[in-house]
Amino acid sequence: MNTAQRSALKKNPMLLVASVSVLLCASGAAPAQQSNPQQLNQVAFTTPITITLQDALTRAQANEPQYRAALTQYGVAREARVQSRAVLLPNVNYNASYIYTEGNGVGLGRFIANNGVHEYISQGTVHQELSWVAVADYRRAQEQEALARAQSEIAARGLIVTITQTYYGAVVAQRKFSIAQRAAGEAQHFFDITGKLERGGEVSHADTIKAQLQAQQQQRALQDAQLEMDRSHLELAVLIFPNFNENFIVVDDPENLGALPSFAEVETLAGNNNPQLRAALASLKAANHEVAAAWNGFLPTLGLDYFYGIDANQFAATGIDQTITPHLRLHNLGDSAAATLQIPIWNWGSSRSKVKSAQLQRDFAKVELSFAQRKMAADLKDFFSQAQTIRSELDSLRQSADLAAESLRLTSLRYQAGEATALEVVDSQNTLTQAQNAFGDGQVRYRVAVANLQTLTGKF
Repeated sequence: MNTAQRSALKKNPMLLVASVSVLLCASGAAPAQQSNPQQLNQVAFTTPITITLQDALTRAQANEPQYRAALTQYGVAREARVQSRAVLLPNVNYNASYIYTEGNGVGLGRFIANNGVHEYISQGTVHQELSWVAVADYRRAQEQEALARAQSEIAARGLIVTITQTYYGAVVAQRKFSIAQRAAGEAQHFFDITGKLERGGEVSHADTIKAQLQAQQQQRALQDAQLEMDRSHLELAVLIFPNFNENFIVVDDPENLGALPSFAEVETLAGNNNPQLRAALASLKAANHEVAAAWNGFLPTLGLDYFYGIDANQFAATGIDQTITPHLRLHNLGDSAAATLQIPIWNWGSSRSKVKSAQLQRDFAKVELSFAQRKMAADLKDFFSQAQTIRSELDSLRQSADLAAESLRLTSLRYQAGEATALEVVDSQNTLTQAQNAFGDGQVRYRVAVANLQTLTGKF
């Protein structure tokens, strides 16, 4: 290991774990027999956190801003429904005021609009407004809450796709780094063998040059793999941690694939659990209630008010009328009621304009619902076909990786026996690297395909 590689391992615990695993596998020894806790503690200052896919999802739900924005909008829509419902119910208020008017010398105020020199108001008020517009607004708020709930579910499932792709991208990038280390070691070993054979006169100098070129190429590939591993590691860290934290490792478990249901089962789940359809349907219902609210603007509105308390010249339940002799005691505490009927007559076409505007929004909501239905049918077939095809290819990719490893072993033996060329060895090495990387990419593609399918069906 050169100085640059040792420095990189000290900076990144992920590289340390991958390097230790590769060295242990190359030596054929168990990790528990070779690892030295004191030596590892000198490199890693703290124990890295082990993150599973479920851990990553849980952390991302608390820290990913787009998902949190969708939840916030859902909460706002829920409170808007509460507020619109409150408009339909009676509300109680307390009013207290004091009015002073300059007197005219005989106990009356100089302003005839006022009821005396001193006027005290202390009343409880119950107000109820009866309006079809308020009813339509409440129903619209209910559908907007359902729309926000469906959009939050869409955001949650979209977050699962993002985290699945990023998480397993980091897993496979770590695996590709290990593959690149293995390939670089094999290329260097082959270069050493060709050098010895050339010095013994068994192979030409062209074989040595070819082996040297292969070793240099694999070293560059190793650096690129390390760069990609660091990048994917940082990308996942940004999504799952509230602060910048690189000290974690991911669990390499793409082998646990699970069963894929039949298309009939998937179709049933999509029909029952598709949030895109729920969102489009809620949007259409909200637009219908918007039209109803606009039409109800032509109808009259009735307001009812009930007052209980005092509105008198003395702040007391019982007062004295001093304007007459002898003075008369009065009861100030009492109640009153008022009813107001408001009938719209003319507003320069504003109500008609609101109806037309609401109808335009309703027509657009119908188009969105129709498009969502067509898109769901197309996406369902597409996502299911992708998952099914990739699942069937995984066995072939695994077998190709095993065959490539066996081919490299046999080709290396044939080369040492003088029966194969250096070009065949280099080609076998490259084929093995490509086959192993393709198998890892296939596992990630299947995970992402299933996550995309579950955006329409929910978990299965």
